[in-house]
Amino acid sequence: MRQKVLTDYDPKPGISVATLSYEYPSGYQVPEHAHGADQLIYATRGVMEVSARASFWLIPPQFAIWIPARTRHSIRMPGAVSMRTLYLRPGLGARMPSLCTVLHVSPLLRELVVEAVRLRRLLAKNHLHAALRDLIVAQLESASPIPTFVTMPKDPRALAVANMVVANPAAVRMHALCAQAASTVRTVERAFQKDVGLTFEMWRRQVRLMKAVELLVAGRAIKEVAFEVGYRQPNALVAMFRQTMGVTPKAWATKLEPPDLSWVK
Repeated sequence: MRQKVLTDYDPKPGISVATLSYEYPSGYQVPEHAHGADQLIYATRGVMEVSARASFWLIPPQFAIWIPARTRHSIRMPGAVSMRTLYLRPGLGARMPSLCTVLHVSPLLRELVVEAVRLRRLLAKNHLHAALRDLIVAQLESASPIPTFVTMPKDPRALAVANMVVANPAAVRMHALCAQAASTVRTVERAFQKDVGLTFEMWRRQVRLMKAVELLVAGRAIKEVAFEVGYRQPNALVAMFRQTMGVTPKAWATKLEPPDLSWVK
């Protein structure tokens, strides 16, 4: 049965951007649903686990996720989350990606989102609201996309292994993981190739990158991050990160830091 598209939060006539502010307790699960409007989901506090179709993202507070209209998705809160969501009138996000995309939230974009939520809705004929709306759209269009997502396999045995790896990226013994899923390494490898188009090791590398990004954003040291995601040596993490992101973890994390404005009088 086709799932109904929710329109309760979509911008009503005369409104450019509708908003939602909500505090979620640890472990809360937002069931799969879709909206009639494009939306930006951002957490000022806490990490969100977002699933859409067969893809999975971890979204820390320095990131937001763009979800196009009518895209079914669900959200899980591993810990307490302060969520702020913008719902954009059709046409405003015309230059945004047509697929779910994780975006880096600059300090300016963060403040713009917070202000829009404080106002509750941005009216199309209010000059101040229109200026705020245009700034938000410009910031969204220029925000850097972050390639941190994984596609989950459909095969139930491979999916069980995938869930264990997402929960603990440092788990290194594939034989043990497959045994817990009541399967064999060969069966799971075939399922990953068929459902995801990657070998298990290539897929696990994406999970480790996603988790490493989350930890780096939280300010964790590279050595600590490497160990937590399953690398015995920090150099292995640095090499993987450089190959995928084009820069070292330190250089990438530095770009996320707000500029030092202490000299401004």
